Amino acid sequence: MLSPEKLKEFFEQSQIDLNKPLCGSCGSGVTACHMVLAAHLCGAPWATVYDGSWYEWFTKAPPEHVATEWLADAIRKNLVGPKLRILDASWYLPKTKRNPRAEFAQKHIPGSSFIDLDDCSDKTSAFDHMLPTSSHFSQYVGDLGIGNDTHVVVYDTSDFGSYCAPRVWWMFRLFGHGSVSVLDGGFKSWLAEHHTVTSDYSKPEFSEFKATLNASWVKSYEDMLENVRTKKVQVVDARSAGRYRGLEPEPRDDTLPGHFPGTINMPFPSFMDASGKQLDSEGLSKLFSAAGVDLQQPLWVTCGSGVTACHVVMAADMLGYPGVCVYDGSWSEWFKRASPEYIISEGKERRCDKKQGS
Repeated sequence: MLSPEKLKEFFEQSQIDLNKPLCGSCGSGVTACHMVLAAHLCGAPWATVYDGSWYEWFTKAPPEHVATEWLADAIRKNLVGPKLRILDASWYLPKTKRNPRAEFAQKHIPGSSFIDLDDCSDKTSAFDHMLPTSSHFSQYVGDLGIGNDTHVVVYDTSDFGSYCAPRVWWMFRLFGHGSVSVLDGGFKSWLAEHHTVTSDYSKPEFSEFKATLNASWVKSYEDMLENVRTKKVQVVDARSAGRYRGLEPEPRDDTLPGHFPGTINMPFPSFMDASGKQLDSEGLSKLFSAAGVDLQQPLWVTCGSGVTACHVVMAADMLGYPGVCVYDGSWSEWFKRASPEYIISEGKERRCDKKQGS
């Protein structure tokens, strides 16, 4: 141990005022005690230790987003394991001709596992990747080594920077797991910043996960239909302006573009900057304000199939407004079930035309 004089000099160089309250932290409350002992020797017996330290903070206070450098540092420190799991949540429509599983096998962030939105879904539904049951979700994520005390970091390989990852973020929160973050900028930023990738994969050991569904966060077709009639709740549609207006085709062959009455269009890429990273709080606030969305009032969101709507949920959560609700079936369901008067489109081909066979 250094002499008290050397220790005082060290504290001064570190800009630590020993006349003020002082608390030490480390990985798990062990090495922080070196600092406490040093402070005691310097005449500061009031120094304390945060017993849970970084490991507790890491699992109990995760932000909505984590930076690429933060995750790279965690990987370098070998923190990936039961307390930290990384998930590649990439999913693409068949028309894109991209195979996310094959891409994952070729290269991914070290230590990550692949979560398949189609597998982790309600297989009995006629619509894409609708929410699974609590028991299905528990078993699925448990097989990925995720327990109730695991911090989950989600990313995808989209050119947008983030596409499906917010959906998986929302699913974890929906099933009672708040310790989940999205990698800011996704795999796009990870590669742009020259972080390590690998083709190696080691399946994690099973971990028990108990899901608790918050059903109030999920809205059904019937809920949306009633709201079209009552106009009590704001509804944001996260699809592109062209699809929303009915001027660009939907990616699914059996669905025409358009929107249902009373919705506000906020395309999901607008929540990110050119690099694919999430806008800051000021930028997000301006975005909602410009769209005429009052976050102090109830808000429901929709998109094509319940995926990109979760970008809106995450943005509102970042601004201190958690609990924005998702219409899980979204436009894919609405188009097939709603009456023609509830299909609004500027395009030439509409639902009523399709019914007549034109």
